[in-house]
Amino acid sequence: MPANLTAELRRRGRQVIAEAIRASWDWASARAAIGPDDRRGRRFASMGAGSCIAFPPGAVFGEEYISIGAQTMIGPSVSLAAGFAPGEVLPGVVVAIGDRCTIGRGTSIVGRHRIVIEDDVTTAPNIYITDHNHAYNDLGIPIGRQWLSEEPVRIGAGSWLGTGVVVLPGTDIGRHVAVAAGAVVRGTVPDNTVVAGVPARVVRRYVDGDGWQPPLRREVTTPAWWAEG
Repeated sequence: MPANLTAELRRRGRQVIAEAIRASWDWASARAAIGPDDRRGRRFASMGAGSCIAFPPGAVFGEEYISIGAQTMIGPSVSLAAGFAPGEVLPGVVVAIGDRCTIGRGTSIVGRHRIVIEDDVTTAPNIYITDHNHAYNDLGIPIGRQWLSEEPVRIGAGSWLGTGVVVLPGTDIGRHVAVAAGAVVRGTVPDNTVVAGVPARVVRRYVDGDGWQPPLRREVTTPAWWAEG
């Protein structure tokens, strides 16, 4: 067989295989999401009606200590973990995600003490949220082998977290808070504010009677049909 014909057959063969793989991936993406009525979905402490975890999921363990509300969309490659490692016994629900939340792809939510994400929270991709971290106070023990420091985390209803945000133990984010991309958040964030930076600081807040201060560069009007969902 001529060399050029052999090369052409190989090229066409690769195209056929590639298309078959893409078709299989599309089929799995459409049908392999985890829902409340699936065997995987029933592993969770609760998963409300209309919620799903998109395919492919990230690392997921400790499902019996994770609750997910209704109409919540968890994107692909999201890691959800309750406990230091699979099999750890915990006293109850550790990670609680509310109703109508959207968790962006590649996000990691890792809890073993208490993480509460209230209703209508939206995150961009690649967020990291945790309620524990290694201590470093003992100079005689490598940091990676020191026991964990734990503090609860809350993200208030209606808030938005931009791409690459890190939420550290002890964070209490209020309601209707916008967290700018790349911010590292710890401590208390008041309601109706915008925070940015490392560490995150309030850069804009809503003042009754005066509106947003400093004023917004551009006002945006949300259509009623969109706001009503």
